[in-house]
Amino acid sequence: MADTILQKNKDYAEKLKTVLRLRYEPVAVKLVREGESLPDCCKRPEKQMSHCQAVFAAKAGACIAMTLEDESCHVGASALNMIATPEKVASGEFHAGMGMHDSVEAAGKMISDRMVVPFKVVGEAVCPLGEADFVPDVVEIVDIPERVYWIVPLETAEKGGRVQFSTSPFQCACEDVTAVPVCTAAPNISIGCFGCRKKTDMKADELAIGIPYDRIPEYVSRLDRYAAGPMSKAKRD
Repeated sequence: MADTILQKNKDYAEKLKTVLRLRYEPVAVKLVREGESLPDCCKRPEKQMSHCQAVFAAKAGACIAMTLEDESCHVGASALNMIATPEKVASGEFHAGMGMHDSVEAAGKMISDRMVVPFKVVGEAVCPLGEADFVPDVVEIVDIPERVYWIVPLETAEKGGRVQFSTSPFQCACEDVTAVPVCTAAPNISIGCFGCRKKTDMKADELAIGIPYDRIPEYVSRLDRYAAGPMSKAKRD
């Protein structure tokens, strides 16, 4: 079973990388529920790291499994529902101290309005999609806007309509591209956040998107048609 899933994920990853011309590996994120084990393909880190650091390491090839004791960022861990939101985070005191909000209340509203994974999480596995021998919850891509743009036509190909995105000054990797897709069952784009731009190698011209894993097969099924059609007519760097 694991071999079948791994081969499928390898095929998905190769198609996404080739047709979208991705800079990095698409990243598989599995949120481990109570009673589940960490996937064997991922190893716990030697020292604590944040969820965003794990995601950005995975796009470069790392396979990381983390329990709560491996998590260095309690803001991210609480967005993933690994712990309750710390009091200073919930009140707004923590983020207000960074100087982006005019008041503690404004920072607190950012937190009260955020989306949190709706089930208890005891760990996470984060690795390149092509190395994942498990079914992820979300596939995450970090790249320039032109690459990420193509997810919008892929998402609207069957039913049309518009795609809605939600973001804030903080919590790109933990909330925007992990918790939001899990909560809404829809892709979500983030233009990055303070934490990612401080603690990871996210470049000035990059943003991120989180895609529910169950969307990936239908996206991949359309990519050859896109490559021969609209992509061949568009300006692509």
